[in-house]
Amino acid sequence: MSSMLAQPLRLKRPSALRALAYLGLFVLGAVVAVAGALVQPAWFPGGLLLALAGEAGLMLGSGRAMGGRAGAVAAAAGWIITVILLTATRPEGDFVFGTAAASYLFLLGGMAVAVICATLAPLRQPGGDGVRLGK
Repeated sequence: MSSMLAQPLRLKRPSALRALAYLGLFVLGAVVAVAGALVQPAWFPGGLLLALAGEAGLMLGSGRAMGGRAGAVAAAAGWIITVILLTATRPEGDFVFGTAAASYLFLLGGMAVAVICATLAPLRQPGGDGVRLGK
């Protein structure tokens, strides 16, 4: 009698529709990052809290909607990559983030929220009869 724990986990490739949903969540994460970058300096404490709450809502919601952590990770990746690209200065001297404390709170707090929400997202559980381990 072999243990079910010793058997390799067979994962299916995501369908084209699911991959398209992950791409959409990535783009939505980028949109939320741009919106948060523009809102947070406008109304300092409220704008910062609104931007971080919007990011947390997107990541928790995408994790629940996709039924696993991959949805939250896709949105978090879009958010983090966009924010990092927005921190770069342009040759004309323009920049999105100032040197105020609110900008650093948005950057570091947003990355912390992304990691926390991606960690708290539910795990996908394999389905089928063999999952119960003999119960």
